[in-house]
Amino acid sequence: MIADQILYEDNHLIVVNKLAGQLVQGDKTGDQALVDELKLFIKQRDAKPGNVFCGVVHRIDRPVSGVVIFAKTSKALARMNAIIQDRQFKKTYWAVTKNRPAVEAGTLRDWLYRDERLNRSFVVDHEANTPRARQAKLAELDYRLLATSEGGYHLLLVDLHTGRHHQIRCQLANMGCPIKGDLKYGAPRSNPDGSISLHARSVEFEHPVAHTTIAITAPCPQIENMFAAIN
Repeated sequence: MIADQILYEDNHLIVVNKLAGQLVQGDKTGDQALVDELKLFIKQRDAKPGNVFCGVVHRIDRPVSGVVIFAKTSKALARMNAIIQDRQFKKTYWAVTKNRPAVEAGTLRDWLYRDERLNRSFVVDHEANTPRARQAKLAELDYRLLATSEGGYHLLLVDLHTGRHHQIRCQLANMGCPIKGDLKYGAPRSNPDGSISLHARSVEFEHPVAHTTIAITAPCPQIENMFAAIN
């Protein structure tokens, strides 16, 4: 039930722990989106007679779980958009990989090209005089190895500094560490439930109206033993 996924709510924001497989916004599949579920939930819970405003502040990929923020007013949405644009929005992820990073902690700075037809991003040589290189955007993240399981899987903490398409998935794969279950970026096998082992673990930002610091952490899916052990 959607109520069980709510991590934080006030008059301006509602923050949800998205399940892997849930859409944040509607797409060409026509499947029900989380934003529409929230609108219906709020309308019924609060007995609202008219339309319910629920703006998507940011998105995470469908097979990814974790924190997603929605704005309950247009004012809050505009201010949250500005906070993200100004990079005053801290996002931390957990990722499980089969391969161990050659260096346990570091910064990845790559230029990513998004192929919309394939719905995939590629690391490209920014200096090359090619159409892909000219359209590429700088992507930057920090990573750190947190733990290794007895089964040989590795848990990485990722601090995201830019918000490019499939950025974490693409950059980790490029350094030889595709995320568990992520067939699109080189994982050898899918996860049984179709998810990938990437979780939007936490967010931190200044509240758009109250101007207090908001820090929210999302519990990890219990299906993922490595996440559950550290959670």
